[in-house]
Amino acid sequence: MSSVATGIFFIVLFSILLGAIAQRIAGLGFALLIAPFLVIILGPHEGVVLVNICGVVSSALIVGRVWKDIDWSMFRWMVIPSVFGSIPGSIAAVMLPSAPLSVTVGGVVLVALSVSLVLQRSSVVVRGNAPKAVAGLTAGLTNAMAGVGGPAVSAYALLSRWPQRPFAATLQPFFVVIGLITLAVKLSLDPTDAPALQWWMWSAIGVVIVVGIFAGEKLSRFIKDDHARLFVIVIAFFGATAALVKGLLDLLL
Repeated sequence: MSSVATGIFFIVLFSILLGAIAQRIAGLGFALLIAPFLVIILGPHEGVVLVNICGVVSSALIVGRVWKDIDWSMFRWMVIPSVFGSIPGSIAAVMLPSAPLSVTVGGVVLVALSVSLVLQRSSVVVRGNAPKAVAGLTAGLTNAMAGVGGPAVSAYALLSRWPQRPFAATLQPFFVVIGLITLAVKLSLDPTDAPALQWWMWSAIGVVIVVGIFAGEKLSRFIKDDHARLFVIVIAFFGATAALVKGLLDLLL
């Protein structure tokens, strides 16, 4: 595990800032924005672990600000099945070599984004508790392997016509739980997956997340939810494609 160069770190920091802003405006998007780029910069193991860490911190900071809008019944139906996806997904992420994992991250993000775009035009409406459980299980699995748990629950929200405000609020404690489970499993199996950052880098990441959340709160008054989601999708497509290409090149060369 090599230390991160200062110049590279500032690119990481800027990515995290954008992710925190998107997370506060749209309720998700943090991992979609930063996961592919951090995988390219830090490698798939350290990159995804840093995404998991930052995701937990950002969502934990947002929870208190959206508490009144959280749907706790929906949270329970999603979070319990998510454990059964997070644990095996975390084990697989630790065991996979770097190149296949990079391909997995890029592929998962691209597929998730494509499905989300298709579902936005769907007239299908789902009901009942089974789809909630499936969304939670899938989110736990993809969050553990690729650092991206949002698209699965976003797809459920679109198909169930879940209103944006409680959806965005409920995702925050959900992301905290699945992120903590994922980190506990990964770092217990291989502590070297933790990024080799200096103390001031960790401090800077914390400050940038806080700044991004407050900036997102201010900007949310002027930016429509659908515009924020479109921005996240466009940037994430570029990043995921780059991560996928890099992984394929590493496999072939």
